[in-house]
Amino acid sequence: MSSEHGGGRAREFLPVAIAVLTVSDSRDEQSDKSGRLLVERLTRAGHRLAEKAIVPDDVYQIRAIVSRWIADAGVNAVITTGGTGVTGRDGTPEAVRPLLDKVLDGFGEMFRSISYADIKTSTLQSRALAGVANATYVFCVPGSSGACATAWDTLIEAQLDLRTRPCNLVELMPRLLEK
Repeated sequence: MSSEHGGGRAREFLPVAIAVLTVSDSRDEQSDKSGRLLVERLTRAGHRLAEKAIVPDDVYQIRAIVSRWIADAGVNAVITTGGTGVTGRDGTPEAVRPLLDKVLDGFGEMFRSISYADIKTSTLQSRALAGVANATYVFCVPGSSGACATAWDTLIEAQLDLRTRPCNLVELMPRLLEK
């Protein structure tokens, strides 16, 4: 686990229920390398897969699934992969942004900064996004498996770990903490 332990009393790990959505006009369960990578990473970290789906890159279909998960008290976080570029039908940010109560601007900024080390200026084409809606955290990352690994390994995993100090997103998840 990539937790940053600081001062204070040690906290125990608290599993988060995470839904994964692959946005693609061409992927299916067999070829969904990025969705599979995210599921493997989150379960290895001790979290629970709430649901996994693949949807075409269509703003309304993306929005319908993410809306359902946001409304589901059993889902604490959503990770989407794909549809964050600037070509063709890429529409994940347009589908998700109107659903968010608050946007976490730092997520996209940090993702692009970290990605610069690997892909240089191509990172400016990423429209990675994160925010919170109905106490559910939503992360929208690019569709490449490398981008998914970068997002999970360097940003999402630590923020979905209650042990991360000085702060993390889990301590802000009232539905999870009430259990």
